[in-house]
Amino acid sequence: MVSSKASPSPPPSTTESKQQNPQSEEMVTPTASDISSVLESPANKAQEAHHIAFFNSIPWCSSLLGSTPNLIISQSVSRIIRPSGCEEDALISQTLNSPDAIPAYITFYFPPPKPTDYVNEVKSLIALGPKVNGWEGICHGGIVMTLLDEVMGQIFAVNKDSGAMGSKMPLLTGYLNTAFKRPVRTGTKEKPAIVLVVARMTKIEGRKHFCEGVVYGDEEGRNELARAEALFVQLREQKL
Repeated sequence: MVSSKASPSPPPSTTESKQQNPQSEEMVTPTASDISSVLESPANKAQEAHHIAFFNSIPWCSSLLGSTPNLIISQSVSRIIRPSGCEEDALISQTLNSPDAIPAYITFYFPPPKPTDYVNEVKSLIALGPKVNGWEGICHGGIVMTLLDEVMGQIFAVNKDSGAMGSKMPLLTGYLNTAFKRPVRTGTKEKPAIVLVVARMTKIEGRKHFCEGVVYGDEEGRNELARAEALFVQLREQKL
């Protein structure tokens, strides 16, 4: 974990990262079976380190990331650098991955007692620039819902990777009921605003997975800005 007292500067976009890391063009399209190896590629490890260093340069974020020695911190699976032409997770990894949209995004969580136990809660730090505005200086409501949906989805990514979920089949959003409590502020390209998104798995009924999520921001992440309850349904295994 890298720490810095200098003023934070947003990490480079995916395009800039690829220019600095030509190895990224050689990566294979990630699947459920090889996602771990893709995350460990030089290009993605460099991007991950840059994002973690960015958040560590912000005191209140650094205190969260340094709260316990065994905290697992990584860039989110949907943010990994992918080869040209791969459109999987394009909204998060490409469209919103720019210095003035969402320049930095990491996920962190406590490891379960056993490697194959469920991780029921994940947290994410997300930087918001002006290109996600609705009203000036305020994040578009649809983007706020996207953040909640996205971080809830990281619960499934973490548990699929560990083998805790068993099935690797995708989960699709059944509903996402959102209450907006306060405006979610955005920043500038030079100094993006930071939000903390917390997602929890609350119940599992067969293929149905129920989650809740909260967006915190303002005053060093102390204020609740939006809250959602969601249902995700896992697709059935296809029979040959």
